[in-house]
Amino acid sequence: MIVRKSAKILFFLANFVVAAILLAPLLYALSASFMTEGELINYPPAIIPSSFYTQNYVDALRMAPIFQFIFNSAVVAIACTAAQLFTGALAGYAFGVLRFKGQKALFFLMLATMMIPGQAIIIANYLMVVRMGLVDTFGALILPYTASAFCIFNMRQAFLSLPKELNESAMIDGCNSLQFFVRIGLPLTKPFLGSLGIYTFLGVWNQYLWPLLVTNSVKMRTVQIGIGMLQNAEGNSYGPVMAAAIMILVPSILIFIIGQKSLISGLTAGAIKG
Repeated sequence: MIVRKSAKILFFLANFVVAAILLAPLLYALSASFMTEGELINYPPAIIPSSFYTQNYVDALRMAPIFQFIFNSAVVAIACTAAQLFTGALAGYAFGVLRFKGQKALFFLMLATMMIPGQAIIIANYLMVVRMGLVDTFGALILPYTASAFCIFNMRQAFLSLPKELNESAMIDGCNSLQFFVRIGLPLTKPFLGSLGIYTFLGVWNQYLWPLLVTNSVKMRTVQIGIGMLQNAEGNSYGPVMAAAIMILVPSILIFIIGQKSLISGLTAGAIKG
């Protein structure tokens, strides 16, 4: 009994240490966003601001259209997430439930695309966007990310985890493939959809290279590009940069908090069978 309690205490302490290490940069950025420039460059560095200096947030909003950047990133992230979940669910259902000629070859070909680094095809994607006349538009930011091999693979695994008898009994009762997909398959794979949705949203939200390449005007910039613009605008003025970083982090943190249950259930779905 004593050994079990000691193990629980050690496990709790280990989790606390790991959480403290992971949260330390975020907490310091929040603290630094309320510091004056003197406190930020002081040595030894201050950990807690002497007073809540809110001018950094005012300066950040004055130096760059932060809310416009957040709106652009939100539109792109939501559209890409919805598109990837839609195409991933359809393709995952086809690979996991349906049977057709050349299925395995097509699936392995799709998996092979996961081995290609995004940087290797970025020029080809850019030339395609230029020829379509989509540069500096939401179309350029969204179109290349409407489908994902990673999402398709995970949704295939989700549909494979469903009992085959479920599909067979549905077909016997007169349910066609589309009805089974909409009424039975999708509701049973919601945990997978939730976790993939959060993963995709955060991945698109944090993109830097592609938005930098295909956007030219300030009104089309995303949050990550906006932070770079803020740094270039004021040189070594770290206070407004920290304030902007906190404002940009808020939407992604809220998405994670709201979808935390879906993320955990999606990660653990299928781990216990019975």
